[in-house]
Parts: sequence; structure tokens; C-alpha cells
Amino acid sequence: MRNEREDIYNALLKKAMGYTADESVEEFSAEEEGLKLLKKKVTKKHVPPDVSALKVLLSLGSETSVSEMTDEELEKEKTRLLKLLKDCHEGREEEEDGD
Repeated sequence: MRNEREDIYNALLKKAMGYTADESVEEFSAEEEGLKLLKKKVTKKHVPPDVSALKVLLSLGSETSVSEMTDEELEKEKTRLLKLLKDCHEGREEEEDGD
């Protein structure tokens, strides 16, 4: 049960932060001996951050509801999330530069 919760949390985090995925398209030809691969195209696809996933993460991530947070707590959470987004964005730029 613990691993399933972590997997769900990690999937939500990935969707909330956005990610890059490889997408492949394959074209086959039917021949006497079976299918033959003619073309294979692999592209990188960027999936942007999802606000709905972020809302779910925020509701799951803290024991206190966002509406119950003080202005100071909201500012701290905002700063933390902005830093997390910046770090993620910088990591994505480094990944793209390395390709």
C-alpha cells in the first residue's frame, strides 16, 4: 500500500511539474515473411505542467487546507513551489542542451 501511494504521489508530481517524454511512430509493411519495419521516428514531446494535478498535490501534501493557511504560511509555500518550478525548469534546460 505504501509503494502505491508513493507511485501515485510521484505520478501527480510529475504531471504537476511537467515533463519531457519520447514518442515513437513506427511504419510497417506486410510481406510474405511477416511485418517489416520501414520507418521509425522518435521525437521528444514536452508535456506542460498541469494545474489540476498541482491542486491535488497541494490538498494531499499538507495536513492543513490551503484555505486555513495564514498569509505567512501561504508566502512560504509560494516561495517553496516557485523554487521547485525554477529548479525543474533549469534541469529541463540542461537536459535539452545535452541533446
